[in-house]
Amino acid sequence: MSATWIAVLAATFGCYAFKLAGQSMPRSVLDRPVVQAIADPLPVALLAALVVTNTFALGNALVLDARAVGLAAAVVALLLRAPFLVVVIVAAAAAAGVRALGWAA
Repeated sequence: MSATWIAVLAATFGCYAFKLAGQSMPRSVLDRPVVQAIADPLPVALLAALVVTNTFALGNALVLDARAVGLAAAVVALLLRAPFLVVVIVAAAAAAGVRALGWAA
């Protein structure tokens, strides 16, 4: 078995154990105001970090390319209260348009 598969299996079991630990947490701990104050905004912060990392990073470099244009178009669509599917299509179309015009890689 290769090192890659060992890493995949270890990550799988680690994620499962982490999920099991969260499910096994007593309700009295989860109902504490401090835990709720931390847990409620955490998914939004993690998603924002993923979006920024995938939009502006290329290896170890910080870049502005068609992905940034797609993100900006998605933000505009969200501000106009477009449905999620429309937001995704607008972002993809904006990024594809910029690439087709040769303005960004």
